[in-house]
Amino acid sequence: MHHKSLTLIAERFRLLGDPLRLEILHRLGEGEETVTALVEAVGASQANVSKHLQLLRRAGLVERRKEGLHAYYRVSDPSIFRLCDLVCGSMAAEFQSGIDAIESLHLEESQSSAPESGSK
Repeated sequence: MHHKSLTLIAERFRLLGDPLRLEILHRLGEGEETVTALVEAVGASQANVSKHLQLLRRAGLVERRKEGLHAYYRVSDPSIFRLCDLVCGSMAAEFQSGIDAIESLHLEESQSSAPESGSK
């Protein structure tokens, strides 16, 4: 892969590396929203939400539609959710492996500390 391609990919991952932007995208994945509705939903300031929407819009992940005094935002690249699903699925499998290892360790410890039957 060329350096320029890798740079563009890294920029996309940096864009997705912010929890508030991910929350905004998640909300917009449920349907079109105004800035005001997003501010209420995510609990951030209007200036902060607007800044993140501008970054997402510049990257081509969301689109804006004006209607009177209101601007409505929606996801313009739904493939972004496939990436999120891949990451979430991978993390879930990783967490489950960790849970299984802890449960196995706990079971081994409880079996080794249990008194043997028939001994007094």
